[in-house]
Amino acid sequence: MAIRLTGDEAADALLTNDAFALVVAMVLDQQIPLERAFAAPLLLRERLGGDLDVRLVASMDPDELVALFSATPALHRFPASMAARVQGVARIVVDSYGGSAAELWRSAADGEALLSNLRALPGFGEQKARIFVALLGKQLGVQPAGWAEAAGPFGAPGSYVSVADIDGPEALAKVRTHKQSMKSAAERKRS
Repeated sequence: MAIRLTGDEAADALLTNDAFALVVAMVLDQQIPLERAFAAPLLLRERLGGDLDVRLVASMDPDELVALFSATPALHRFPASMAARVQGVARIVVDSYGGSAAELWRSAADGEALLSNLRALPGFGEQKARIFVALLGKQLGVQPAGWAEAAGPFGAPGSYVSVADIDGPEALAKVRTHKQSMKSAAERKRS
């Protein structure tokens, strides 16, 4: 299984093959286009000298990491706060999962445990954690018992409601259409 979210083969390959890169992308996936968020780990890897080493990120001087996030093009519209979140995630991965981001899901006995592991990460609220459970299940085959239930509506087969459902340009368009309709409905409700 391979992730196809960015339209960039190298960025998608990194997300498919490097669990820490995928977690970083999920952290960054807010308030910027998803293609930009999911391509950012490749840029960060380049800025780190070609290796997206979780231990290096965890131990870096925070100001140096912010500088890497802020360099043009910035990795996020809020580079300082996102650098801090990514470093917080890296520290948890090092301290609690032996430096292997994949242990976030490999160590989970079931979907609820996986959801709990993800909710404990900086920048992962309830919805983002559920979306990530769905992405892991739908796109990478990470399916511990109860994963679809833990993912909530994002785990439903055939849905086009989140990044978990995007496997190419057509699915991206469907997800964007769904999000726009939800936004329009919310705006009508407020009026």
